[in-house]
Amino acid sequence: MSSPGFKPKPSHRIENIVATVILEQPLNTELIMDKLRDLIYQPDKFPGLVFRIEKPKATALIFRSGKMVVTGTKSMNMLIEVVKKIVKYLNRAGIDIVSKPRTQVQNIVASGDIGARVNLEEAAYTLEDCIYEPEQFPGLIHKMRDPHVVLLIFSSGKMVLTGAKEEIEVAIAVEKIANRLYEAGCLLGV
Repeated sequence: MSSPGFKPKPSHRIENIVATVILEQPLNTELIMDKLRDLIYQPDKFPGLVFRIEKPKATALIFRSGKMVVTGTKSMNMLIEVVKKIVKYLNRAGIDIVSKPRTQVQNIVASGDIGARVNLEEAAYTLEDCIYEPEQFPGLIHKMRDPHVVLLIFSSGKMVLTGAKEEIEVAIAVEKIANRLYEAGCLLGV
């Protein structure tokens, strides 16, 4: 049962953004490999170049088709910075990128904290679209409909959120679940 007057102060942090980037032109991966260092290219094992960027820390998988998968960024600004850096590296390698890259977020993974302990059994009865089988997994899995995300909620109040496509969806989902659990009396106070 929630303490009278106690209101949770939820928090969250984006851990990883996975995005696809379309350059709209084919790429000569052999030429890129010859011109740039610190790339991994083993076409017999994987069809793309693996490009690890140190600052900001991210990894890009670059394919002949001109498509890339970028992972490891923690904000949209960082994602944009990484894409610009990759285009700059490709241009230096003699690969002229002729159009503006199109970037689409596929998944945002975030961690969060409701700010209070959670009675997961009570939450399982209260929330729609959830699975709670403590003998299988110690957290409650909640599929939120709006925004369309999945939350793994633990009794400590810590959570993992996945499926968001925009940063604002993470903030909305964390605030929304904290309020729902508070209103339902599923929080155990401080």
